[in-house]
Amino acid sequence: MVAASEIGVAGWRLWLTEFWWFGVRQAWACLFGGLMLALIVATHFFWPDGAVLHRYDFLFLAALIVQAGLLALGLESWEEARVILLFHVVGTAMELFKTYAGSWIYPEEAIFRIGGVPLFSGFMYSAVGSYLARVWRLFDFRFTRYPPFLATVAVSVLAYINFFTHHYVVDLRYPLIAATVLLYGPTWVHYTPRRMRLRMPLVLGFFLVALFIWFAENIGTFAGAWMYPNQKEGWAVVHFSKLGSWYLLMILSFVMVSWVARPEAET
Repeated sequence: MVAASEIGVAGWRLWLTEFWWFGVRQAWACLFGGLMLALIVATHFFWPDGAVLHRYDFLFLAALIVQAGLLALGLESWEEARVILLFHVVGTAMELFKTYAGSWIYPEEAIFRIGGVPLFSGFMYSAVGSYLARVWRLFDFRFTRYPPFLATVAVSVLAYINFFTHHYVVDLRYPLIAATVLLYGPTWVHYTPRRMRLRMPLVLGFFLVALFIWFAENIGTFAGAWMYPNQKEGWAVVHFSKLGSWYLLMILSFVMVSWVARPEAET
């Protein structure tokens, strides 16, 4: 193992190698989400009109097959899968409420659905949980000054509740984001792309993941997987304010994965 502080000017080659492996392992950790996004885009362009199977139903069945494949190949543990399943349920519950409230719609038909929510949509939330579980293991995450577990649970639960209550009372999104910054601000995550042991502020990592999800959401809405009210007359970039929502939802997913991964201190 090589510490980042030991690398001089002559170590740029090693830095570039580590950067390469960082990208490769990040892509590998995104396997489930990447496959789902690829299927969403491919079916948008190539799904035949009048097909016997609805596009949304195909995506649901494909997601089941991909998830089963990850388990069968040992790329995901059953313990991780149980947490991801719980996140799937949590996400689907929010989808039911949000579509009822008119926050977004699913414009196509589906047999596998609950109300206005096709069941493949829950796998979009599962993809976030799958990524976090895999990246935690692949990069050997360890932490310094990790906050008390009960405090992380409390903030994530409040964030989830706010997704519902802000339709009726004041939106606490930004105070909750501030609370997460205060809670996780002192925390550093240590990780290894290949040989070098690196670190970054955990809050920065949260923001980068949320930004990546926001980009993926733009691709998903462009491909017609779901639609916001301002996109009914034609596709438009998802409002940047959604980044805050994804940040909080990603925090919830991170805390749920931590039930299995159990944050360990860097030594």
